Amino acid sequence: MLGIVGGTGLYDLEGLTDQQWRRIESPFGAPSDELLFGQLGDQKIVFLPRHGRGHRIPPHEINFLANIDALKRAGATSLLSVSAVGSLRAELAPGTFVIVDQFIDRTLRRPKTFFATGLVAHVSMAHPTCRRMMDEVTDAAVEIGLAHQKGGAYLVMEGPQFSSLAESRMHIGLGCDVIGMTNMPEAKLAREAELCYATVAMVTDFDCWHPDHDHVQVSDVIKVMHANSANAKQLVQRVIPRVARLAAPCPHGCDRALERAILTAPDARDPDMVSRLGAIAGRVLR
Repeated sequence: MLGIVGGTGLYDLEGLTDQQWRRIESPFGAPSDELLFGQLGDQKIVFLPRHGRGHRIPPHEINFLANIDALKRAGATSLLSVSAVGSLRAELAPGTFVIVDQFIDRTLRRPKTFFATGLVAHVSMAHPTCRRMMDEVTDAAVEIGLAHQKGGAYLVMEGPQFSSLAESRMHIGLGCDVIGMTNMPEAKLAREAELCYATVAMVTDFDCWHPDHDHVQVSDVIKVMHANSANAKQLVQRVIPRVARLAAPCPHGCDRALERAILTAPDARDPDMVSRLGAIAGRVLR
């Protein structure tokens, strides 16, 4: 099953049959919203609006742990994440879609792992997105003629404020292409949940480094966001059947990320932690 996380401007999906919004309980608290279950053709999907319907939840208050856990409990085996971002490159103009392959995490206050004392694990984040899913998203973007770039580094900042000019220049110096507030720790948690994960970053504005855009304003972001939202929905519709035909196991090991990650000996594992991680890590803990 393909899971889809919708970012700013993408709060629902069109063209799905058998639609049903359903609350999924998680031991990590409440997800951002109910999950939308449906089908496109023969493919089942589950959708979650990251900020909740109506954009109620700011980026620094999203319960990423509950979101990923709920999607896993709902049956998701791969995850397509859609996010609104600012551009750190002159060639990445508003309206461009970036299929991200790297992240730099500068968030400060967010829980970033399902694991804790009593059950220790370390997953690799060398390649944080699934290269097979990236290929499918890129091919879908080509099919519908979207302005896009395959590959790029996404700087994830805490927010909810936008960058200072000095920060924006620093982020460019770090080699980043786009900047946003939501894909970390989401990508880290998706890896721990053994989900094939891909990010589509929709550029809504130039960050404040740009001499003609030295103040990022929500009103300007919203104008581009509406056009991006329509394109994102079209892209998702093209991606769904492509992901449906991907065979398991993932050739890049996304669905086996925990096999060599858990360090805690079986007889030393906290039973409560094992229980809480039943959906996330049950495959390797049983």
